[in-house]
Amino acid sequence: QATGLGGTTGEGQDAERIESMRPVKERVVKVTFNADVHSSLQWNFRPQQTEIFVVPGETALAFYKQKNPTDKPIIGISTYNVVPFEAGQYFNKIQCFCFEEQRLNPQEEVDMPVFFYIDPEFAEDPKMAKVDLITLSYTFFEAKEGQKLPLPGYQ
Repeated sequence: QATGLGGTTGEGQDAERIESMRPVKERVVKVTFNADVHSSLQWNFRPQQTEIFVVPGETALAFYKQKNPTDKPIIGISTYNVVPFEAGQYFNKIQCFCFEEQRLNPQEEVDMPVFFYIDPEFAEDPKMAKVDLITLSYTFFEAKEGQKLPLPGYQ
């Protein structure tokens, strides 16, 4: 949330909220996944699925694959957003690799999960009535001591 401009997602840590949600079965949303790596980071990073279909009020699990093809350990950290930006307030991540730095050893390859849900209130928001596609996008940067991540749109 430190990079929270535009399509910032929520962190849905409230287990009681998840247990009490009622799925909105008649409202299917396609979620697509995007992966980018800053030019200074030599990792291979990609979503394992290009899209999944979810309904508001149900949890979903997606995976990204990441590999460090270099001969040195590297620590990376990611920023994320959701498009359309207005949908970000309804997109809640329960668990995500983006919550902390990731260390990959030389030639190491890992699967990284994103466990999320779209808040059922999404289906009641008139501004979301025509939204049937949401894109979750990550960009990885090399984490360097004392470095601040760039904030989109600000210099």
